[in-house]
Amino acid sequence: MTRLTLRHYVLLALCAFLIFLPGRATLPPLDRDEPRYMEASAQMLRSGDFIDVRFQDRPRYLQPAGIYWLEAASVAATGTLRQKAAWAYRIPSLLAVTASVVLTAWIGATLFGPASGLLAAALLAVSVLMTAEGRMATIDTTLLLAVLLAETGLLRAYLDRERDRPTPLSAALLYWTALGAGLMLKGPVVLIPGFGTPLALALVERRTDWWRRLRPSWGWALMLAIVLPWCVAIGILSHGDFFSRAVGTNFLGKVASGQQAHGLPPGYHLAVFAIAFWPGSIFAAMALPFVWTRRHLPSVRFLLCWIVPHWLVFEAIATKLPHYVLPTYPAIALLTAAALLTMPARWSWPVSRWGRGALAVYGTLWFAIGVALCLAGPVLLWRLEHVIDLAALIVPAGALPLMGVALWLLLRGEALRAALSAIGAATIIHVGLFLTVIPNLQTIWLSPRLAALVDDYRPCPDTIVASASYSEPSLVFLVGQNTALVGPAGAADLLRDNRACGLALVDRKDEPVFHARLRQDGLDAIEFGRVTGLNYSTGKHLDIGLFGPSSP
Repeated sequence: MTRLTLRHYVLLALCAFLIFLPGRATLPPLDRDEPRYMEASAQMLRSGDFIDVRFQDRPRYLQPAGIYWLEAASVAATGTLRQKAAWAYRIPSLLAVTASVVLTAWIGATLFGPASGLLAAALLAVSVLMTAEGRMATIDTTLLLAVLLAETGLLRAYLDRERDRPTPLSAALLYWTALGAGLMLKGPVVLIPGFGTPLALALVERRTDWWRRLRPSWGWALMLAIVLPWCVAIGILSHGDFFSRAVGTNFLGKVASGQQAHGLPPGYHLAVFAIAFWPGSIFAAMALPFVWTRRHLPSVRFLLCWIVPHWLVFEAIATKLPHYVLPTYPAIALLTAAALLTMPARWSWPVSRWGRGALAVYGTLWFAIGVALCLAGPVLLWRLEHVIDLAALIVPAGALPLMGVALWLLLRGEALRAALSAIGAATIIHVGLFLTVIPNLQTIWLSPRLAALVDDYRPCPDTIVASASYSEPSLVFLVGQNTALVGPAGAADLLRDNRACGLALVDRKDEPVFHARLRQDGLDAIEFGRVTGLNYSTGKHLDIGLFGPSSP
């Protein structure tokens, strides 16, 4: 195969689409970020206000409105607003992750050949972090696509400089439009890779002649034209509050301090890379000598300048979450694939004893992660649901032998064949978990069961539900915008003030306070039913009752 044709890209897109499809409809909203995006998008449609993003009655001034527009558009197109169908909100992430895999293959084919492109796309598609983010209605895969499009424009100009040929106008339009779209998605975060890559190249090469090929004299105006109209509108509507919160508190605040208990020291992203990029993590480690010896090649240099600035910035800031470095994963996959296809049939271990030992330890960790993922489904079903599901046993039955083959091939030095075997194992694991295991973990899906209980006893179409002991955003999305997240005394007050249309969800440990407050108001409560389970966000076991007011 000398090049990838349109047929190859269509088949690759179909494969990626099918890999990321399982679980999209059966998986409930995942706390805590995903249902916040869902509910804010739903409120956009219900209110008709597409400027001021809100979660219940509070402004959600974290990033611009781009992701909410995409999710609102997909829900409106599918007509599923009333049904609260989570899959409709996940359509943008599905399309974005599919396009990101295809674009990674195109970049790899351009830089290293078609086989490298396909292998890099596969490594990216089955990585644990991509698998998780690609199934959620959050911002990260759409932002990844914007970064990939911007890097594609940069790459075209860079390679045209190397080959001494003119750069078409379309490359500049692609680059600046992608940056503008990224600004509408997550504000200035997209500029870290968007401007970080050309800046790093300029520092390394000490030349910037290729930058002029992207028409920066007017490109910045195109970028700002995409985001400025909404910025002006929200600035007027919020009296500047959006910018003080989104930029001052959310963006700059993450740099100085760890927000939402996510403050961690530098090195965090490197530490979690073993599982976040699994199964490609061990092969990325094996590719380091290839990358170092070929760092002066234009293709390798470009990818390093894509990875290093972004990675260093997010290792330096105080707030750390695994998906912050997701925009670097396509470049890492590309370098890993190129190394695997360049290695001799029998890969040689490092000469130094230190290098062999470090790689052996990392490989042991990599294999342990793989085995844990193979066994995770049946173990979780047994521990949480106390059942043995024959369908769930298909995952370890199919994936464990492939993991064993991958380890055996690694020990023999056949790195490429080991990678292919590990990719097969990862595909079985991810698809199997989302098809047979995760939707059946009823113990942890408290919100859907509570919402079903509320619907069974809802006295009015606009019933107000007070949740005294469980405040996850998924409950708000599934029960409705009128859900009040209050304490047990507040729940009693809400029932007092809404005797005809009020309900309360109260955990057993909070019931004494709840009932005492009701008695002060001369009321009692009727218990309609209970739901028990594990709140996976906090690790607490809950026994929640649904109550309505009554006279004592």
